[in-house]
Amino acid sequence: MRNNLTISYEEYSSIDELDPSDKDLCQEAVKAMANSHSPYSEFRVGAAVRLESGKIVYGSNQENVAYPSGLCAERVALFTIGSTYPDDKILSMAITAHTDNFKIMEPVTSCGACLQVMAEYEKRQSHPIEVLFYCRNGAVIKTAGIKSLLPFAFAETRLKK
Repeated sequence: MRNNLTISYEEYSSIDELDPSDKDLCQEAVKAMANSHSPYSEFRVGAAVRLESGKIVYGSNQENVAYPSGLCAERVALFTIGSTYPDDKILSMAITAHTDNFKIMEPVTSCGACLQVMAEYEKRQSHPIEVLFYCRNGAVIKTAGIKSLLPFAFAETRLKK
């Protein structure tokens, strides 16, 4: 049997094409990069997550000399939400990156580990999480949920809660 998979996403040529709420969230992701600890890669990543209560939670990548002990910005933000605001639904998140070593020309997307964690949070709250990947020099990619990013996420339903 052969199946086809189609994903859906929106692409904007600039942040100025976004609605005000999405534009603000992308700008909050830029602010989140200020706390990046990235002395080894010099690749700063910021994530801003909007909760149903209106609160914005920030995450930035946190590197460690003992690889792979660091964490990506997305997981820093999501784990903060899980431990601090477990009952506040995640509505959307924006991710952006910057380095002084080269010009980033397209949106930087999340790694597989971050996508799996996003999928778990989306499943846990039974509500999709919008994701915006924001390139500060241009385009923004927006998805309506994690299934467009990780359609075959691990979700073993027989495991105990």
